[in-house]
Amino acid sequence: MNLHRPNSNEALQTKNRSRDVAPQSGICSRCVDGCKGNCDLFNATFRGRELLYPQPFGEITAGADKDYPVDYSHLNIMGYAMGAEGSMADPDHATFPAVSTETSYGASQKVKMKVPMFTGALGSTEIARKNWEHFAVGAAISGITLVCGENVCGIDPRLELNKNGKIVEAPDMRRRVDEYRRYHGGYGDIIVQMNVEDTRLGVAEYVVEKLGVETIELKWGQGAKCIGGEIKVSSLDRALELKRRGYIVTPDPEIKSNQDAFKHGAIKEFERHSRLGFIDQEGFMKEVERIRKMGAKRVTLKTGAYPMRELAMAIRWSSDAGLDLLTIDGAPGGTGMSPWRMMSEWGIPSIYLHSMAYGLCDRLAKKGARVPDIAFAGGFSSEDHIFKALALGAPYCKAVCMGRALMIPGMVGKNIGRWLKGEDGGLPSTVKQYGSTKEEIFVCYEELRSKYGEEVDKFPLGAVGIYSASQKLQVGLQQLMAGARKWRVDLISRKDLASLTEEASKVTGIPYIMDAYRDEALAVIDA
Repeated sequence: MNLHRPNSNEALQTKNRSRDVAPQSGICSRCVDGCKGNCDLFNATFRGRELLYPQPFGEITAGADKDYPVDYSHLNIMGYAMGAEGSMADPDHATFPAVSTETSYGASQKVKMKVPMFTGALGSTEIARKNWEHFAVGAAISGITLVCGENVCGIDPRLELNKNGKIVEAPDMRRRVDEYRRYHGGYGDIIVQMNVEDTRLGVAEYVVEKLGVETIELKWGQGAKCIGGEIKVSSLDRALELKRRGYIVTPDPEIKSNQDAFKHGAIKEFERHSRLGFIDQEGFMKEVERIRKMGAKRVTLKTGAYPMRELAMAIRWSSDAGLDLLTIDGAPGGTGMSPWRMMSEWGIPSIYLHSMAYGLCDRLAKKGARVPDIAFAGGFSSEDHIFKALALGAPYCKAVCMGRALMIPGMVGKNIGRWLKGEDGGLPSTVKQYGSTKEEIFVCYEELRSKYGEEVDKFPLGAVGIYSASQKLQVGLQQLMAGARKWRVDLISRKDLASLTEEASKVTGIPYIMDAYRDEALAVIDA
């Protein structure tokens, strides 16, 4: 296990003074009266609830660093020396560039994607709002689905509501949908997610009827937290406005002592929280039907790192309702707005949750029921992660959801644009070594020009960054698939994995590496 210090972390900008700490509490083994800090407890002494969240809030994304007993690194991908599935088995036809990475999901009106991945839910966080153009255009030109997360309408300063509290116009949501569609080329889709507040505000009605959005996602939770979404605001007027719109705002901005503390500078920001959702089968079915009747072509569900009971409900109810996609997000996840200790210590870790999901899906299939198309999420960042998730969940898992791994190229590309203008000291050496123009720096720039002509010069550079990163993931996946002799995504199977430890085998049901293909091997020897 990696060294884990539960009373200090770079994400919180805290650290222990002592070289040695008590393993469970994370408190220094020698806590000195007069210490000048800066562990979690030291900082919480005067900043209180601010220490719940990674800092600086809204300017970063964070991913928990807890080292679980079993994770996806405990699986290895099998490669073979014979055969080819989905291709003619000869060296001239079965080349890795010939591998198709296309996938699709949906019950009837399917969505195709060029690579079996899509973005995490990019919602009301500041980091999602200010980088949206980069994320949206990047996803569109990469041919993958983009998920617009919860609370986007509810926090829009220019939101217009009617006398019944329903949305008349939400300019930021309109902007988000338009920016994805501007370069949408037939692959992927924009999904709009809804929580309790979104439902009350009429988000589904607005985006389906006025913006023509085709897919609505219901949200039960995510891998990073078991409460509703939150953001922070640094204005008292803004905090009061969000409370009037029906959100939970803490500390309560209507209480005079909190207003005084804000004016005196002690309280520097307020938190806006979403309410917890509560599920029951009848209500779930009615909501799915309500959304379909308003014109949505597809309905999906996002669920989090809950125990097996809730997981079974998500799978069975999605089956019964004919949902188009079920995304299962394991702990710890990565996010821009979750409590740090919750992210680290709550929920079912990804590989455990996904292994449970496979078992439940397989049981449902053997009963003769339709298994909904599944996507796995929770800490994925590379092409081997994509392969392993597809294989572990085969044949039910159709794609993976990637959060921070697709946000980072968008932010880096955006910043390269700023550095090219001389901001923040200009290009750092890590980038400058490749050139001093966007055409030199971005390896795929001329490829995009060949596709889009001079329009490419209008692309935000974060979008170019996402396209470049998606190309790396796609080609890397092609190579792994070719090694496993699979020339289509739907041919990847659980037999293409082996567990490196017996514990991993027990968790996943994937054979221990010393047992994988043993019977076939002995048959060769004994022939």
